[in-house]
Amino acid sequence: MTSHGTAGHGRGGPRRRRRGYPARVITNAGPDAELAVTAARAGAAVVRAMFGTALDRVDKGGGDFATAADLAAEKAVVEVIRAARPGDAVTGEEGGSAGPDGAGRRWLVDPLCGTLNYAAGMMVAAVNVALRDGPGVTAAASADPFCGEVFWTDGRRACVRAGNADSGLVPSAASRLVDVNLDPPFPNAPRFRAARLLADEAFAGLFRPRVVSTTLAVAWVAAGRRAAYVTDGSLRDSVHFASGIALCQAAGCVVTGIDGQPLHTGAGGLIAAADHETHAALLRMAGRASG
Repeated sequence: MTSHGTAGHGRGGPRRRRRGYPARVITNAGPDAELAVTAARAGAAVVRAMFGTALDRVDKGGGDFATAADLAAEKAVVEVIRAARPGDAVTGEEGGSAGPDGAGRRWLVDPLCGTLNYAAGMMVAAVNVALRDGPGVTAAASADPFCGEVFWTDGRRACVRAGNADSGLVPSAASRLVDVNLDPPFPNAPRFRAARLLADEAFAGLFRPRVVSTTLAVAWVAAGRRAAYVTDGSLRDSVHFASGIALCQAAGCVVTGIDGQPLHTGAGGLIAAADHETHAALLRMAGRASG
């Protein structure tokens, strides 16, 4: 993630390949990015192995809960990070923060994004691992436990790894699919409610809504499988969103808050779009969804 979190290509974003050309194979991922991939894969292996089993639940209040798979996957991710970077701090969704106070390097871990999907027997989830080094995210990975893909970035390039092969990500709005996060919290309510987008006639005329309830969908924007993603919320150092945001920025998506301001300023939230046209349309609609 770039330090300012605004729209654009990030630091040295990748050139987009021409339609019909094969994906570029990338074999020299930086050490931190490689660690993020390894850690995310370790968590994904746990999530996949425990899928469909009887899982104990830990009530987190407000209708939210964690399963034994969340806890075991986080343990697996953190063990990989600790072994390789013992001096770094870690913030996990389930275990909270650990490591040196004021550490410049902090790993953000969401071991199972899509817990409600997972607990209901749906194979729609992600394992997110991101490294904030100073003001920005410099390495991140978002793993799909069930198809075996890992989306990753070293802060400059955005790629997907299938097996041992890496292919560059190319955003595209061609699908017209826009994921809208309807899960709380809603810090800008009642002024802004993402659900209002779904009732906007202009939205229905341009896009098709999707609500998969996992931030794997943010990585899909970077990969060209979604035209955009919209959510409310305070996302600074978010274990849920840090990986996806970093992927979108490195891939060259247009990334701002819901009011078009740089991330983590103004109203907050997120509009991550494949291109400027899509972003501009959603920004207009977000304005109408306010008030």
